Amino acid sequence: MDRTAAAKRVEELRDLLRRANRAYYVDSEPFISDREFDESLHELKVLEDKFSLGTKNSPTQRVGGEPTSSFPDVRHPVPMLSLDNTYNENDLKDFDRRVRDILGHSDFTYAVEMKFDGASIRLRYENGELLLGATRGDGQTGDDITANIKTIRDIPLQIDSNEPVEIRGEAYMEKEAFLRLNESRESQDLTPFANPRNSTAGSLKMQDPREVARRPIKFFGFDLIPDNRAINLTHADKLRQLKDYGIPICEHFEVCKDPDELIEVIHRWDEIRHQLPFETDGVVIKVNEVKYHEELGFTSKFPRWAIAYKFQAAQATTLLESITLQVGRLGKITPVAELKPVKLAGTTVKRASLHNEDEINRKDIRPGDTVVIEKAGEIIPQVLSVMDPERNGRTEPFKMPEQCPACGENLVKFIDEVDWRCINPECPPQILERIAHFASRDAMDIDGLGEAIVEQLLSEGLIKTYADLYELNKEKLLPLERMGEKSVQNLLDSIEKSKNQPLHRVLFGLGIRFVGKTVAKDLANHFNSIDAIIHSDVETITAIDSIGPKIAESVHKFFRTDKNLTLIHRLKGYGVLFKAEENKTLSQKLSGKKIVITGTLPNYSRNEVKELIENHGGSTTSSVSKNTDYVVAGDSPGSKYDKAIQLDIPILNENELKGLLDIN
Repeated sequence: MDRTAAAKRVEELRDLLRRANRAYYVDSEPFISDREFDESLHELKVLEDKFSLGTKNSPTQRVGGEPTSSFPDVRHPVPMLSLDNTYNENDLKDFDRRVRDILGHSDFTYAVEMKFDGASIRLRYENGELLLGATRGDGQTGDDITANIKTIRDIPLQIDSNEPVEIRGEAYMEKEAFLRLNESRESQDLTPFANPRNSTAGSLKMQDPREVARRPIKFFGFDLIPDNRAINLTHADKLRQLKDYGIPICEHFEVCKDPDELIEVIHRWDEIRHQLPFETDGVVIKVNEVKYHEELGFTSKFPRWAIAYKFQAAQATTLLESITLQVGRLGKITPVAELKPVKLAGTTVKRASLHNEDEINRKDIRPGDTVVIEKAGEIIPQVLSVMDPERNGRTEPFKMPEQCPACGENLVKFIDEVDWRCINPECPPQILERIAHFASRDAMDIDGLGEAIVEQLLSEGLIKTYADLYELNKEKLLPLERMGEKSVQNLLDSIEKSKNQPLHRVLFGLGIRFVGKTVAKDLANHFNSIDAIIHSDVETITAIDSIGPKIAESVHKFFRTDKNLTLIHRLKGYGVLFKAEENKTLSQKLSGKKIVITGTLPNYSRNEVKELIENHGGSTTSSVSKNTDYVVAGDSPGSKYDKAIQLDIPILNENELKGLLDIN
């Protein structure tokens, strides 16, 4: 295929993927399968890379670009104001009376729509292309998060309009996706988000768009900012126009003529809201006819033509029967309230997280108390308060035990943390996750040893720790289900091969808290051997540039635990090398140079260019500053290229970089 044919095929694929996105997210009438979509997206990516046909609004850009060090400010031409809130029907009738008094007539209607509990977003399209995505900020000025917005799959990168288009909407997470995200965070020993709103807002402000692309963020459009020619539009007209543009809108929308109809809709939606896939905390009511908005005007904070009616949070009272302890897969100990079952927001609640010992003591929660519970963000049950803290006969205040409830080992608490932890590598709730992590691709890379096989090996009593993997043989494995001669041999070969993994991969695989791939590599480069790390103190570890006190303390405690040292001794005995990777430095031609990579290079991936630079003594950074020595730029370089020109920083293409390094 030549470049002309490739360009034609690229346009066909882009059109197919855009239509598929609209059919799935807006029309709810998908016409291709997920597999066909993924295969088409992969083909498009291959062609764009091979023939340098990438564009900033191609569907392939959904995966996210390079990280940014900061978000530029952007001023909103029309302020993104918040709405006045009400929680009762009398206030709603007062709002209606004020509107009628100002207008002097009743010749208008109200548009009623769900109020989403997410993050307000502004989009701007010019010549049909998405030019800007920004946060609400303080209402006057927000953050330019365009790169992150482009990762949200149901926001079209192109619309059918030659005129500038300003759109307002809400980024949000569906309830099930939010729960899965929190489960994933807890499995990585990260703090779970309190509610979908926090997780959405936090995700959109992440510095790396590639990480944002992994978050299950969705979008509803709720307003189109009209110009003077659109003054006779109704809000209902604007929502229809949004849908025509391919912007998803919430189908829960009605037009009402008076407060009685409004209240009837509110009651009806209050009944069904717990069954919706997304979180809603009320309804938004607007004068439907846009031509009256200017006449109604604004207070110092709010528009007079709109108001938000907030639903009451779902609460219930019940008996807290006991406090149990839950051991996370990476050792975090979480107190849990065991409750007398009670109906709350459409489900029966039997348990609620108490978060940590400090939270229990702050609220003075004790077994036997009658407590008020609420679904945080309508999803996660939590104990709000104790009904009668002064009553006689209360049990003693809660105190965290010194030993792990699962294995009996002493619990530890790290600097500046509220959580207690079990760091015993043989603690039963942690074993599966630890072994699967040890075998993972970025650690020991034991092919064929996923969680299902690990679980099978554990249930059969063939392993108890990751060190036991090196005692497996054919006699032990062949009797297992779905383990034939070939698959057993492949697994044993992969286990044998893993013994030669460099030190930084082994360190990452050991599952030391806070030691990710980068920290593991820094430790390996600094100490060169596992014994040097074992015999180091906190001060020595902290002396490494990238490592702070919390990481140093975690590393030091890990290597002061007898069971961890026993495992390492066993791994050595089985032949695991624990040897640092040899320095691959080819020259010092880029010694001390800080280099930024941007755009798509013809013959190198981004990681290959990064490795090339590091092998010649240089280092790479994610953002351009006055301290940058070179910018290596390929096709579609974006804002980093512009900033390099602005700061007069030398810009190299691929051939110029190779020339600098004397590479043919």
